[in-house]
Amino acid sequence: MIKRLIFPAFLLVAVTGFSQQINQVINLKEVERIEKTLSSDDMQGRRTGTPGIDKAAAFISNEFKAAGLNSYTGQKDYFQHFTMVRPVPNGGAAIVNGKAVDLSQVVVVTSQPELKINDKSGYEVAYIKAGDNLFVQASALVQAGKNTIIIVDTSFRRLFSRLTFLKRQLFKSDKSQVFLLSAGKPETFSIESKHTVTEMPLTNVVGVLPGKTRAGEFVVFSGHYDHLGIGKPENGDSIYNGANDDAAGITGVIMLAKYFKALNNNQRTIIFVAFTAEESGGYGSQHFSRTLDAAKVAAMFNIEMIGTESKWGKNSAYITGYEKTDMGQILQKNLSGSDFRFYPDPYTEEQLFYRSDNATLARLGVPAHTISTSKMDAEPNYHKPSDEIGTLDLGNMTEIIKSIAVSATSIIAGKDSPSRVKTSDLER
Repeated sequence: MIKRLIFPAFLLVAVTGFSQQINQVINLKEVERIEKTLSSDDMQGRRTGTPGIDKAAAFISNEFKAAGLNSYTGQKDYFQHFTMVRPVPNGGAAIVNGKAVDLSQVVVVTSQPELKINDKSGYEVAYIKAGDNLFVQASALVQAGKNTIIIVDTSFRRLFSRLTFLKRQLFKSDKSQVFLLSAGKPETFSIESKHTVTEMPLTNVVGVLPGKTRAGEFVVFSGHYDHLGIGKPENGDSIYNGANDDAAGITGVIMLAKYFKALNNNQRTIIFVAFTAEESGGYGSQHFSRTLDAAKVAAMFNIEMIGTESKWGKNSAYITGYEKTDMGQILQKNLSGSDFRFYPDPYTEEQLFYRSDNATLARLGVPAHTISTSKMDAEPNYHKPSDEIGTLDLGNMTEIIKSIAVSATSIIAGKDSPSRVKTSDLER
């Protein structure tokens, strides 16, 4: 028998009278309906670039519409389209100070099929010097999105070839970054590269509930709706349904959208987003983070795998990166008097704070955390075809979603603002 939350009177008053009807909005029947649809065989495992994930996006969009959400940034619908590209090199040449240079000393990060630059092309010049963190600085220069020639000190000769990870999959852009292994800036250079470029269109699903008095401040609720698709059969089953990972999280996002719309008293603007391509590199959340000012995001609740009991049993969940802000303390304060408890992430060795869709905004200082119950040391269905709705505790999952709703109330009301993540302390 599922243990029900007991909400104290002062908490009910604090979040308005509608909280007395929370069960009417966030209830087992609705949770089961949404979860069952998203994790059905009809969705074919929701792999990016497949008809199955398109069906899932359409379903989530319809749920946002039914909830009465606005579209994001003036879009005509709830779809946030963007394109990733995968460039495969098929030729090129490099001449430095009048001499031909082996292409192993050049890494070109571009989404252009053909690129020709020289010392007169007007590219910015950046340096990665001896003793610098090669991969952190290289990643930052690519993310800056400028036409740049980056001179990499020859002390990185053994590591230089590993910079090719930067070009495996890129956001479509007219800007390019060229890394050149050199003892210093050359007087003259000419670099040409050719790539076969494959494009992959991707889609986040985003809905907005405008704030009343603090509309320029945002609270984000998110999860990822992609999964692994159809793969190697296990026990005759080849569809990786992803019921817990992360149809459960998206079910939570949809339920929260309906709940807060019904309350209709949010002072801060709430953004509900279903990310794509989390499983293949977190590209959905990376794109989303480029479309808003991180300084205006008061908090991010990323919901990931809440369909099974946590290591502490029912009515509990953990928060990744708990120690990095005081957000967990605020959430627990709002649940005072209830049976529910948030714990710090017990699986710190897994680096979960950096492995889900909260990470991009967290690296920009946002108090962005993932809420989960997944037992990372003992989840028998993780990334397997057996991750199906029948393995979930939907009653407990329903209570978790209710608890997230109540725990967020003071942040949504603008009464609490979690401390920011100290970006200087983050591992990259």
